[in-house]
Amino acid sequence: MDSKPVLIRDGALLTSTGWVNPGYVVLKDGLISEIGHGVPPQSWQDVCEIFSVSGHAVLPGFVNGHTHFSQTFMRGLAGGRPLLPWLKQLIWPLQGVMSAEELKLASLLGLVENLRSGVTEVVDHHKVTRTEAHTDAVIAAARVVGLRLKLARSWNDLGTNAEARDSILQDLRLLFTKLKGDERIQAANGPLALWRCSEDLLRETHLIARENGSFTHFHVAETQDELKMSLDLTGLRPVQWLARIGVLDEDTQVVHAVWVDDAEIDLLVSHSALVVSCPVSNAVMGSGAAPLKQMLAKGARVRLGTDGPASNDTQDMLETVKAAINIARTVNLDPTVLPPAQALRLAIDGRVLAVGDRADVITINLNHPRAVPVQDQDSAVVMCSHGSDVRDVFIAGDCLLRGGLVQVLDESSLLQECAKAIVSLRGRAGLA
Repeated sequence: MDSKPVLIRDGALLTSTGWVNPGYVVLKDGLISEIGHGVPPQSWQDVCEIFSVSGHAVLPGFVNGHTHFSQTFMRGLAGGRPLLPWLKQLIWPLQGVMSAEELKLASLLGLVENLRSGVTEVVDHHKVTRTEAHTDAVIAAARVVGLRLKLARSWNDLGTNAEARDSILQDLRLLFTKLKGDERIQAANGPLALWRCSEDLLRETHLIARENGSFTHFHVAETQDELKMSLDLTGLRPVQWLARIGVLDEDTQVVHAVWVDDAEIDLLVSHSALVVSCPVSNAVMGSGAAPLKQMLAKGARVRLGTDGPASNDTQDMLETVKAAINIARTVNLDPTVLPPAQALRLAIDGRVLAVGDRADVITINLNHPRAVPVQDQDSAVVMCSHGSDVRDVFIAGDCLLRGGLVQVLDESSLLQECAKAIVSLRGRAGLA
């Protein structure tokens, strides 16, 4: 891509001192080179490609903390089914027959959806791992689109669709080796759920991840059924069990954490584990609501995720932020929970625009009837905007979305290919 510096001017910039409006930011050599208030110097205007974004918010890109790209081909199938019947009747059959070519299409679609929502970094809990070609398909799709990807290779060695222990370890080590040193794609350990994974293998794979500078990312305490299984199998609640077996630390990402009690929240905080909350998915599936108010009050590390389109049904991060606010306030009967500024920081992983940081920057149009008049920038972004309001996305200074148009592939052709592919996939899964 063109290495010419980029000047984004006239927008409202989210910085360490708050919103600067109007301001400008310069992206150069993959980093944020300069931030200023008002009119940019003529010296920058003379040498930069200029994006004039009056009426837009300019901020770091969103981090989607949890999704499943394969599920873009399973969108719209969650209605009326609890988690376990939904998995057994629909999701597992579709995953079981998905080809590598179909998975690449599904991943391209999922990546473009995230891009359009202003996501610059995403964690894919990668479920279709039957062959190395399936994993390579996701990696190839990520390289086409250009998002920063954390690829958490899923596995289970117990129950339905279990893999052999040696196969899991070999594949995981191979993935870490394959992606070592990759600037935008990182491997991670992705056990599916505690009730589907053995204690010894959880420990061993977590150690492999830490040795490779990575993390373990998995579903924990998502439903009441899962909580009951944990108590029946181990005599402990899920987070208590993780702490006992030594798989709870700063490199542990606990996804959902809906059914955790105060003692478990204390463990999450004391072990510096990351909680990834998926409020829309949990609401769609009727699973419950994570106790975000209590987690944040105790100082827990929290990130937001959309979850996969099979249970959301979109990957719109702005929808996710607003849902997190509304659900937390509803369950606590407290309108002061999760003010917009705090919720926005969860979606951008606590970052602000800062000189020397990676040039992963987005612009969001606020000049529309849902947001005008803008009286509070944080509220305008998280309460009044949709993913479709994202206009520009830069990663390392490269423009992947410009004026709402995808720059990295032919989006129309991709949509047509995906619509055609799902017909064959449903037929082979017996769902035609």
